[in-house]
Amino acid sequence: MDFKDYYKILGVEKTATSDEIKKSYRKLAKKFHPDNNPGNKEAESKFKDLSEAYEVLHDGEKRKKYDTLGSQYSRYRQSGGNSEQFDWNNWYDNSSRTSRRPQSSQGYGSINDMFSGSTSGGGFTDFFEKIFGGYTAGQTKGGRSTGPSKKGNDLVTNLEVTFEESFKGTNKVIEVNGQRIDLKIKPGIKDGQQLKLSGQGEPGRNSTNGDLYINVKVLPHIKLKRIENDLFLDLDIDLYKFILGGETKISTFSGTLKIVIPPESPNGKVLLIKAQGMPKYNVHDENGDLFVTLHVKLPEKLSSKELDLFKQLKSLRV
Repeated sequence: MDFKDYYKILGVEKTATSDEIKKSYRKLAKKFHPDNNPGNKEAESKFKDLSEAYEVLHDGEKRKKYDTLGSQYSRYRQSGGNSEQFDWNNWYDNSSRTSRRPQSSQGYGSINDMFSGSTSGGGFTDFFEKIFGGYTAGQTKGGRSTGPSKKGNDLVTNLEVTFEESFKGTNKVIEVNGQRIDLKIKPGIKDGQQLKLSGQGEPGRNSTNGDLYINVKVLPHIKLKRIENDLFLDLDIDLYKFILGGETKISTFSGTLKIVIPPESPNGKVLLIKAQGMPKYNVHDENGDLFVTLHVKLPEKLSSKELDLFKQLKSLRV
């Protein structure tokens, strides 16, 4: 019995991630699928090898066993041994719960089966049957064994949004596992919030798909800070408005906002503007508040006349 190099068959490195393995399998399996190569025995054989390789490498337990076997087999061959003398008995799976896959050409599923978690590769080799005990028996479909039900693995990815996008909401297109997903981000989403898309994870085997979890990173804003649903803004105001009072305008994500500066405001005064903060996530038409901290901006490059006036003002305060 010869050792099967599943990594070479799928064209991936031994360090390949599950996503890389699946992406390579989907690409090659679609290329060599019998539906696309009618009567091509070479393509049929290649498709069987791809299906067998994916059946092992996408399964965590099978892949771990295969990698351990591969390491020992490689060391054995490097020492001069041949495959016939290698002690395969230590690696056989003698489980009675498994059965051989059908060898009929009718055992192939459609191309779409590749995207529903089934490898559908017809008969597997002796190497697979002996090491991994054959394809697990289950109900049949279209003349082939479909295996036991197993929910697909969950996937996790990251997504960055701007501060403005977190305020207004946005639409994003993300690519996960070779699939493009349209994603609607609701207003008010928080930094570190995790979204769950049910059924968008790894395909299941005769069962539901896994889920996709999206970790959201909200990029910081140059002026605004957020605490819960409240927003905080530092605003520089000229000395004269601090003393005499007046109006000023600020730009917000909702538009231009006019605020009133009370006369004789102290430096660091905080103005509370109700319902002008961050939208509350998943709550319709409700916002936090906006807190504006006023900072005095002193005049620069005063003329001699202006300095004289300040001196007069100072003398009046003594």
